[in-house]
Amino acid sequence: MTAPTQTPVPISITICGDGGCGKSSITLRLVRSQWTSDYDPTIEDSYSVTRRIDGVTYHLSLTDTAGQEEYRGMWASSNLGADAFLLVYDITSKDSLDALQHFNELIDMEAETRLDNADRARRAGLRSGHDTRSRTIPPVKLVAGNKCDLQESRQVPAAQGLEWARKRGCGFMETSARLEVNIEETFALVVRRVVEARRLADTGPDAAEFNARGMTKPLTPLPTDSDTEKRAVGVRGPNLQGDRVGGKKDNGFWKSLRCW
Repeated sequence: MTAPTQTPVPISITICGDGGCGKSSITLRLVRSQWTSDYDPTIEDSYSVTRRIDGVTYHLSLTDTAGQEEYRGMWASSNLGADAFLLVYDITSKDSLDALQHFNELIDMEAETRLDNADRARRAGLRSGHDTRSRTIPPVKLVAGNKCDLQESRQVPAAQGLEWARKRGCGFMETSARLEVNIEETFALVVRRVVEARRLADTGPDAAEFNARGMTKPLTPLPTDSDTEKRAVGVRGPNLQGDRVGGKKDNGFWKSLRCW
């Protein structure tokens, strides 16, 4: 007897950050396994992709947003409804890390609004459901230090990026869209954090607010290659061992890095 087809679980992710930090490159690596060195400033592009993670199929709706300062006025009005935000900076540009503060402040204001919505819903005796989750569960935040293949030009040490993320309740990874390093892994981590946030919201208000403050326990490490159910063709990058990201050394390039 044929097993029933599983309906993919929808998750929306907004990718944000300064212009030229590689947001579109990361997105296209995930969606099309493509990379180009040409820089074409994005106003806003939408993509969708399906991934199977931990035995569950997810439909990811990705919004690749403008990073240029002249477009930031329209950013908040159209991009704050996502389940998760991937905040991207360029490890060769300290300014690109500083630019994330603007987006983080907007996301934190949205998180407070959702907590208020959740509180009002509880007072009204409403239970969390699929139609209310996006308006009551604070969004997940993950910081990605992109272009980690450009070690000779690095301006932002990995420890500095990690500390910036931790202080603001964000997860953290370093990526390279050019070399396909930690692209699939980053989005898998985002998915798992969204799943955890939803579970905590269903558990109760105290757990949900605890999660909103960025104080969740570390998530289960990603599976090894033999356990991964879906990876893009030709994906390269470090193997995941425990909660550390490590790989083969290339002139001292790969060092142990905690995935937080």
